[in-house]
Amino acid sequence: MRYESGIKEACGVFGFYGPADAQAALPIYYGLSSLQHRGQESCGIAVTNTHGPRENLLVRKKLGLVDEVFKESSLSALQGNMGLGHVRYSTTGAPTVENAQPLVLKYLKGTLALAHNGNLVNASALRRSLEEEGALFHTTTDSEVIAHLIARERVRVSCVEEAIQKTSQRLAGAYALVIMSPRKLIGVRDPYGLKPLCLGQKDGAYIFSSESCALNAIGARFLRDLKPGEILTISQDGSLTSRFQTHTYPPAHCIFEYIYFARLDSQMDGINIYDARRKAGAALCQSAPTKADLITGVPESGLAAAMGFSQASGIPFALAFYKNGYVGRTFIKPTQKERSMSVQLKLGVLKPVVQGKRIVLVDDSIVRGTTIANLITMLRKAGALEIHVRISSPPFLHPCYFGTDVPSNKELIAHAHAPEEICSLIGADSLSYLRLEDLSSIVEGLPICKACFDGKYPMDIPT
Repeated sequence: MRYESGIKEACGVFGFYGPADAQAALPIYYGLSSLQHRGQESCGIAVTNTHGPRENLLVRKKLGLVDEVFKESSLSALQGNMGLGHVRYSTTGAPTVENAQPLVLKYLKGTLALAHNGNLVNASALRRSLEEEGALFHTTTDSEVIAHLIARERVRVSCVEEAIQKTSQRLAGAYALVIMSPRKLIGVRDPYGLKPLCLGQKDGAYIFSSESCALNAIGARFLRDLKPGEILTISQDGSLTSRFQTHTYPPAHCIFEYIYFARLDSQMDGINIYDARRKAGAALCQSAPTKADLITGVPESGLAAAMGFSQASGIPFALAFYKNGYVGRTFIKPTQKERSMSVQLKLGVLKPVVQGKRIVLVDDSIVRGTTIANLITMLRKAGALEIHVRISSPPFLHPCYFGTDVPSNKELIAHAHAPEEICSLIGADSLSYLRLEDLSSIVEGLPICKACFDGKYPMDIPT
């Protein structure tokens, strides 16, 4: 669930390259609005006119949500037919305006703008090496490390794509990048495919996006997902050129995109997100059935799995919570008491639905256990007789190093407690998780990274 104790994604990226008379800022604004769920701390847009001076790059970025940062006047000031945008939640680097993206560098070959989703596991070593060579950093993000490396390689090679290719040989971790040079827009996906990136088209324009839902928002047609390790260039003449990084690894797509992060109306690597979550709920029903009067889900990301559980069990589905969409962001509340109150402000229980009922409550994950415990208390106060919790992912046992805010082991309730103990701590009548072996089936055998559940990382990680 998307509250203060839930897992947060690092970022969302969006790029647009249109004909000479196109204006990129508005479709980027709509695209970022559709990707807002991937980051709520800061956002930014950078644009350029590919038929004007090469240094003519305009950028606006600030802390806040997309509709807070960009108004009609600020969008109209961003004139250009090519651009990229970014929404951020920090997993590396503090939530400051300096760390907002896109990052813009001016160097010997002109300008370079970059938007990044993901995390490098060797960022500290790379940064230290660059600093020893005299590089100056203005942010604390690993994204700036990538930008510096590309700029340094570019002065030695014939094109920016070759610079990206050489830079990728030094990067370890997860990254989906949209990079803008004065005349090219380039999408890059890490060789594991950990982070998503797709390509769309509309009226002579090509678009990069973290999710296909943002393509739908601007009326663009989904063309395909970028392949792991792909470097895809959109040129000034509208042509597409694809090359690949020189090193390849077995694909390992992040399973949590399908369980939680992505919007329900997105598809990734051939998998429909709604179908994946519905299948997770059905698998939960098969492995952990129970007698109940109704199935319900925690808004929003638990609802599709709850529907799948309902369909597989034959027990009716019902909405048990009303979500107040007008409450502001509450994850910044400083005390646990205030954070608990924020959950009650955002969700209200529909008492006539739950009173006197045995309930199966479905959610996507349990991290620290505080939010689900608050919801169970609310349901009991509303008259629920029994509450059986079903979680559409396995227990979180390990941190993530690839741009997902899974905290350290000591903050993960499942790392220190068995399911029976967690059940007692949160006040449920029973608790069951999705089985690890069911993960592959919900994404139709797609190669996945599930290290936060089984500790098997696709690459060497920091000790």
